[in-house]
Amino acid sequence: MIVGCFMFLSCLNSGPVLANKSAVSIEGPSSAEKGSEVVIKITVTHSANSFFHYTKWLKVQAGGVPVEQWNYSAGNRPDGATFTKEVKIKVDGDTEVVAEASCNIHGSAGPAKFMILVGDAKTNPK
Repeated sequence: MIVGCFMFLSCLNSGPVLANKSAVSIEGPSSAEKGSEVVIKITVTHSANSFFHYTKWLKVQAGGVPVEQWNYSAGNRPDGATFTKEVKIKVDGDTEVVAEASCNIHGSAGPAKFMILVGDAKTNPK
């Protein structure tokens, strides 16, 4: 009984709960030639990946147009609490890439944004 009370009290004083919202970061080239195809890497970070607590979805847009979306469920979760996805995007002009993910319990930390500037390699190399 004393051990049980001690364990209960230590749980109350264990600090902040580790639950959090799903967050994303975007990596890719900051510039590209008009008409080229670029690879964008999206990294999702979250504190859990269990049957009860996981990233529910990940969405990617380029230039305001949906590019890709992944939906997850308790039985079909992401590969891990932190995971990456890659998408290919054709760049015809300056393009803003927006990605967002959401936890099934806590929601989203908000969208991440990344800008790809387009230049002509012959007249305006970047």
